[in-house]
Amino acid sequence: MAGGASSADERWMREALAEARLAGGRGEVPVGAVVVLDGAVLGRGGNQPVLAADPTAHAEIVALRDAARAVGNYRLTGAALYVTVEPCLMCAGALVHARIGRLVFGAAEPKAGAVRSAMRVLDHPALNHRVEVSGGVLEPECNALIRAFFAGRRAEEKRRKA
Repeated sequence: MAGGASSADERWMREALAEARLAGGRGEVPVGAVVVLDGAVLGRGGNQPVLAADPTAHAEIVALRDAARAVGNYRLTGAALYVTVEPCLMCAGALVHARIGRLVFGAAEPKAGAVRSAMRVLDHPALNHRVEVSGGVLEPECNALIRAFFAGRRAEEKRRKA
């Protein structure tokens, strides 16, 4: 198991992968997330910025909103967020504001990943909250889902141009 991942990490990442597949089925980039606390899913989300016409409707934000509604509080202290792709800058900031205790991601995002790849914003010393981070959980499956989606898009674009 990558990065010290536990069987529980893999279990919850599979839940996030299911959300990602649903998002991909809707034509969205297939990223999925779940918020977990005390062994139960509090919130779920898949990417939906296109369908929702909302640039903030990333899987992480959707899952955080769902979890916050479930507990009646925007602070999700002690909860873990599992997401199939490393969060962007916006989503990393939302993790801090929600007081997420732990982030577990699958695939690194070399262009926009704000946690380990392109930036390391959660490590900034000025932040008033720390998030424990684990990456690479079920990374091959998470990468395969994204790659297949974009390969399909490229093939579709090539057909349109032909």
